Amino acid sequence: MPTADVSARPAVPGDEEAIAAIQLAAWHGLVGADAVAQIPRDQVLATWQAAIEAPPSREHRVFVATDGPQVVGFAALGSAGEIIALEVAPEHRRFGHGSRLLAACVDTVRLQGGTAVRAWALEGDDARVAFLTGAGLGEGGVRRGMEGPNGELAELMFRAELEA
Repeated sequence: MPTADVSARPAVPGDEEAIAAIQLAAWHGLVGADAVAQIPRDQVLATWQAAIEAPPSREHRVFVATDGPQVVGFAALGSAGEIIALEVAPEHRRFGHGSRLLAACVDTVRLQGGTAVRAWALEGDDARVAFLTGAGLGEGGVRRGMEGPNGELAELMFRAELEA
């Protein structure tokens, strides 16, 4: 049976290997190699395996972007329309994978009866801010801090109301 060359689909068991690798590569670019080296890979892998096999609620979903048979990106959707994570492998960016993942999240939120979607970007992550604003999300006026490997990191919330 023919398959699409590029697509977004729900994650299935076995996708956690690629998801963990993509997430660690993304973190490498954001917080540096030394910080990522301190993160136990098996813990990241176990977290994604659990998210795929036993999500914490019916609203939680994990999607992957594929290029042929290869997983090249992922998105995690939490409750109340919150996009918890959305990453594309650096060498596969700017080919529409992030947009397909965002669309999968938005479509799912709509099917669940949601009226808004939220996503977060680290302060200074200009590429993510450009992606989110280019996709129609606007700054939501919320800033939150979280513990990072080298001190506190700040994230900005972006939001979009969904049309019925």
